[in-house]
Amino acid sequence: MPFKALGLSDPLVQGILATGFTAPTDIQAKAIPLAIAGRDIIGCAQTGTGKTAAFVLPILNRFDLHPAHGGGVRALTVTPTRELALQVETAVRDYGRFMHLKTLAIYGGSSMEHQIRSLRQGVDFIVATPGRLLDLMRNRYVNLSHIECFVLDEADRMFDMGFINDVRSIVAALPKKRQTMLFSATISSEVKQLSAAILDHPASIQIGTMTSPVDTVTHRIYTVPKNRKMDLMIHVLGTEDMDSVLVFSRTKHGADKITTRLSRSGINAVAIHSGRTQGQRLKALEGFRNGRFRVMVATDIAARGIDVQGISHVINYDIPQFPEDYIHRVGRTGRATAKGDAWSFVSPEEMQYLRKIEQFTGKHFQRIHLPELPVAPMAPTGSRPHEGAQPQQGQDGTQAHHRPQQGQGGSHAHRPQQGPSRRQWQHQRRRRGPGR
Repeated sequence: MPFKALGLSDPLVQGILATGFTAPTDIQAKAIPLAIAGRDIIGCAQTGTGKTAAFVLPILNRFDLHPAHGGGVRALTVTPTRELALQVETAVRDYGRFMHLKTLAIYGGSSMEHQIRSLRQGVDFIVATPGRLLDLMRNRYVNLSHIECFVLDEADRMFDMGFINDVRSIVAALPKKRQTMLFSATISSEVKQLSAAILDHPASIQIGTMTSPVDTVTHRIYTVPKNRKMDLMIHVLGTEDMDSVLVFSRTKHGADKITTRLSRSGINAVAIHSGRTQGQRLKALEGFRNGRFRVMVATDIAARGIDVQGISHVINYDIPQFPEDYIHRVGRTGRATAKGDAWSFVSPEEMQYLRKIEQFTGKHFQRIHLPELPVAPMAPTGSRPHEGAQPQQGQDGTQAHHRPQQGQGGSHAHRPQQGPSRRQWQHQRRRRGPGR
């Protein structure tokens, strides 16, 4: 089915074709006609199935067919992460390139003054994270009284990240008469309750089953002791055909540690997590997209907004504790019918989480054990990480210092000679007697 058959206007179809897309995905084909008709929508589909275009296109179609009469923001999309906000903003600009409209992404970690200037000049479409949007609303820089279309994107993640009260405050400031669309990768009981409160007789669309990973992904489980995971990581990166690899770590500190070790082994790697500045995160994403970095190591929160086509492998260095997070992670590969691989490194302590994932998905994943796993070579003393590696950080956020090991400058025989300690000096003084 061509996009034109969905009822989209000619300038909008031209913008879509200019991006290289020729046919809608399943979620787009089902959601767009309903949204054009003005229906509220609950859309549930796995990551990578095209949910962004499913709500952006009907909103832009509305703008093209019904130009604004007067000022004011007409559409608002709220997302949980900065990366996702930028992804949606880019979609609005790309699809609407032949339309006269102004869009703005609002998120924390960037200049508020720039956002205020843009708002004063007039904006049609705002894409925002909850915290920064509320800050601007409280200071009366944003007026939502003219909103015609409201979209809550990644609703399940709003609960996971503790943003739901902010979302409710934003919804309370919207006009009662509006079109509302809610999109999510999973529909929990909390999301259902929220939908009932903010949507009016919505049409429900579900693509695929909520608990099964993307069908185009091959799943593989490597059973490995916790202290051998890095050896396994370097082994598979050196022996398997892996072009673009997204690695998941449970913590920010772990992501930095993995990145540093990979870079010292000659593997182009970069880390992305909430401890990085916005500039660092954008630079890492761009480097991963253009192939400068073969590996990107991420935490779950940072990865939710990653929009990178062609990720060949997802590696769970730390298997997630919650099955839903496994679904979100593996959805970064095998996108839009492409083939992908999801590999998990599971230590004996993590087997309980694997069993929960298999129970949740109704699948039993292939186990692989490498009894003769080679030990990855250690970096020479004083070697520097590969360009792009992030410094390893300690628990307090400060940069960690690598202490030399025995035989690498760490033994007493190789240390510079030092004078006596205060206790030794006092003992010698007592033996010599006063005045000597």
